[in-house]
This record gives sequence, C-alpha cells and structure tokens, in this order.
Amino acid sequence: MTLSHDLAGHGPSTVVLLHSGVCDRRMWDGQFTALAEAGHRVVRCDLRGFGDSPMDAAHTHADDVRDLLDHLGADRAAVVGSSFGGRVALEFAARHADRITALALLGSGIPGMEPSAELRAWGAREDAMIEAGDIDAAVELNVDTWVGPEAGPADRALVREAQRHIFDVQLAAPEAHHPVNPGVTKDEIARIQVPALVAVGAHDLPDFRAVAAELADLLPAARSLELDWAGHLPALERPEETARLLIAFLAETADATDTAAAEATAL
Repeated sequence: MTLSHDLAGHGPSTVVLLHSGVCDRRMWDGQFTALAEAGHRVVRCDLRGFGDSPMDAAHTHADDVRDLLDHLGADRAAVVGSSFGGRVALEFAARHADRITALALLGSGIPGMEPSAELRAWGAREDAMIEAGDIDAAVELNVDTWVGPEAGPADRALVREAQRHIFDVQLAAPEAHHPVNPGVTKDEIARIQVPALVAVGAHDLPDFRAVAAELADLLPAARSLELDWAGHLPALERPEETARLLIAFLAETADATDTAAAEATAL
C-alpha cells in the first residue's frame, strides 16, 4: 500500500513531513507550500492508521516511508518529524541510512522511550476513558494535553477531528494489522550521521524536553534548539515561524552538502 500523500514543488531536494500521533498530514498546512516555494519537492503523508491511510495490514512505519519514496522516485530525502513522526523519522534514518540527507525533529519521541510518572498517569486516564467507551472525553484529553495555548480554535478543531478519526480507525483494527516495532536501538541512532535539528518547546512536557537533550547527545551532527514560545506542536502553534526555521535549516544543510561535495571533488 502507498501511503496517502500530497506533493508540491519541483526542486532537486525532497522533503518528507511526518505528522504527530494526534494529527495527520494536515498539521503541515502552515509549512507545506512555504517549503515548496523555497525550492523543495515536498511530500506530506498520512502514516498507516492516520488520516486517509487505512490500517489494513501489519506494517512498519519506517518501511512505509521508504516505500513512499520508491513510489515517488526519490532516492534520498530530508525528513521532518513532529512528536511520533520524529520517532518514525529516527527509525527511518537508522534502518535506511542511505535514503536520508537530513533530520529535523520537533518535540520528537524516541524508540524505547520510557514515560515519566506524569505521562503514565495521562496514559492511564486515556485508557480508562476508552475502556468506558467515552471516546469524546479521550479526544478532549488529547486536545487539552498536546495543543499549546498559542494554537487557535481552528487548530484545536483540526486535532479534535483527526484524533477522533485515529481512535475510530485504530481501535477497530485487528491486532494483526497493528504496527510492528522495528526494534531500533539507541546505539543505532547514535550512528545516524546526517545533519540534525533537534527542536523542543520550552513549554512541552518534561518527557519530550528530556528526549531532546538525549538526542542532542546521541546524534553526532545534531544542533539543538529550544523554542521559548512553543508547547508540543510548534507547527500548529506558530506555523510561519516554524516554516522559516525549517527552511533555514534545510538551506544550511544544502550548503554543507555542496561544500563537502566540492571538497571531495578537489581531492
């Protein structure tokens, strides 16, 4: 199955946008066109079980992203991931190192992430609501937890609609169609050599600020950045500022790649 996706731009470099676990590809509305206008070929997709991509078989998200690149004829790409999408981006980079040029991680998760007591308590509340059949309450819990105060009513409505659909699809899916854990280790993450931007909101949950600090240490070519205005979903909270951040990072990455290629040619 090819993931549902949108494509824009005709630049020489491909950029893949991976959404958070409470949204779908629409969360990138504020960056999708801007990245294309900056000279990139941009693809945003719905991971399987989100948005328009059905949860129709056992799958590994990172391999689904690889298959999407194959479908698009893209040998390599820069990958931008938000939250859960950041975790998938890391798994993709670890499993398919020859297919990635750069990583931008916004409030990223990490494979093997151990939740804090606070996050476990949140998960227990969500589980109790779902077990009681109160899906609306579980949706509102997610909206209230993950959508920062700088996001507007339209953003909250988007996450509310997306999260409701996620519950409807994923709760109905048989166990055999759930994702397969690729088992990526932190040692494998530490071998990811491409330039990486590790950004986290100053108002994000402590778990994700801790992950950002860990990734800044693990990734050999990482640059860390704390967004003093952001919560967990900066792409929704300040879309234009997030677009400028990504455009600048990708330009720096392209410049570094061009310089390295010129130096290799000169040798």
